[in-house]
Amino acid sequence: MSRIELVNTTNLTGAQGEAGQLLEQIHGAFGVVPNMFRAVANSPAALRSMWSAFGALGQGTLEALLGEQIAVAIADRNACEYCLAAHTALGRKAGASAQEMAAAQAGQSDDPKTAAALTFALAVVETRAQIGDADVAAVRAAGYTDGEIVEIMAHVALNLFTNYVNVAFQVPVDFPGVKLRAR
Repeated sequence: MSRIELVNTTNLTGAQGEAGQLLEQIHGAFGVVPNMFRAVANSPAALRSMWSAFGALGQGTLEALLGEQIAVAIADRNACEYCLAAHTALGRKAGASAQEMAAAQAGQSDDPKTAAALTFALAVVETRAQIGDADVAAVRAAGYTDGEIVEIMAHVALNLFTNYVNVAFQVPVDFPGVKLRAR
């Protein structure tokens, strides 16, 4: 059970204010309003920020699949069952195999460029951004531009927010469950 109220979405057309309008957009994108958005909708400003970030990164230079792989790697590190389930499903929808998503969950990929991005993202998470020159040099050597490296950082920031919301508030998972890796 969620530690905070999940905003009722049974009548989106009757929802009030900015949160209602954003929830209508989210419903249009997913066909439902996932519980995470219902939790964040308690703050229209937070919902606007999160939804805008998803939209902006969706139009970024990195492929959607890489964004989902970053998300599952971070979700596993933060023990966020909600984000792990959601982004595994979205990664599969973006064309990844179950094996590719399981590897990403472990911070791995058979593709060296993807592996470098995952290693970098996890280094940022694990060190609370206290990375070294070698971390940036490694992701750059894998073929990422400075702009793409900043975009990876934006994915990290967005996923930290969503992980923290879901873990702290115990938002009920409404995607097919995925097991966290054993620690």
